[in-house]
Amino acid sequence: MKPKVSIIMGSTSDLPVMEEAAKILNNLEIPFEMNALSAHRTPDEVEKFAKSAESNGIEVIIAAAGMAAHLPGVIAAMTPVPVIGVPIKASLDGWDSILSILQMPPGIPVATVGLNAAKNAGLLAAQILSVGDPELRNRFKINKTELKKKIVKANEELAKVEYKYKTN
Repeated sequence: MKPKVSIIMGSTSDLPVMEEAAKILNNLEIPFEMNALSAHRTPDEVEKFAKSAESNGIEVIIAAAGMAAHLPGVIAAMTPVPVIGVPIKASLDGWDSILSILQMPPGIPVATVGLNAAKNAGLLAAQILSVGDPELRNRFKINKTELKKKIVKANEELAKVEYKYKTN
């Protein structure tokens, strides 16, 4: 089994957040790999990874970083593979990483999800891959249906909650 998605994080301290992307990919039966690479501490390894991602069969890259958060942009600059950036809340309430990933120069796009939103990154990667994979598209649709069922059930439970002035 060869990975289609690569989850890259600036350090293993990002793993508790990035596990959410891994769970999504695993549940949707999408082969993936996980590695720690740092744009600042291991720039040569980042370059080697980014330049070989396409030839290694990687179709989407999910890159997470906190603070200066250059990792997603550096990878995007060196590969034609779509990059999804996950800003990690490490300092300044996460605004430093959000802006570092979000404000890319023209010609170097990075799709950016919310702060610590690795789950959404996994889902976006699945949606990108599902464009050419009808079976994956169906699994993705089933996943969305399950989300809907959770909200319907939540409303059923809320209907049972009683307050003197609650009208529904």
